[in-house]
Amino acid sequence: MERRDVVVHTLGPAGTNCEAAARQWLRDNAAGNGTVVLHPTLEDAVPVVLEEPARNVLLGCVVYPRLHELVFQNLSSMALRECFMMPTHNMVLAAPSRGPIETVLSHPAPVDLVSGRGYRIQLSTSNAAAAADCAKAVTDACITTRPAADANNLLVIEDFGPVDMGFSIHVPHQSEVYPR
Repeated sequence: MERRDVVVHTLGPAGTNCEAAARQWLRDNAAGNGTVVLHPTLEDAVPVVLEEPARNVLLGCVVYPRLHELVFQNLSSMALRECFMMPTHNMVLAAPSRGPIETVLSHPAPVDLVSGRGYRIQLSTSNAAAAADCAKAVTDACITTRPAADANNLLVIEDFGPVDMGFSIHVPHQSEVYPR
């Protein structure tokens, strides 16, 4: 199988660090060819990856909550095959408008960027989902990526910069991308 036939399944919606990592992995491993499919959670992606085990891979982030469960609960059907590093998008605290911030929506992984500030934290499935919901005024602000903030017309209150991050590639045992 040529690497251009690979489908990388990862965390969405558009604007996540996982999406950026999936596109980078395709550039590095499939000459930029292949497809990225975004899912609400990595847990939702696993059964889809297993539907076409020869060509699908799952891309995770090493700080994804419960990544260990994805690995150990799926040992009979898939395996961790690769890890790589890349910087995330700039991580930002963003809001629909300037004003007092009491509630912040965040994926569990970057929530510590604003710990100790007295905000009431609500959790989201991804940084990009946090931005989309924040734009609907679900909360006063969110922790998200710069592209997700921009896509949702949010004001950047604070820019924490990029974070060096690890990303993992998980493949079904019947994979032609990484044959056993």
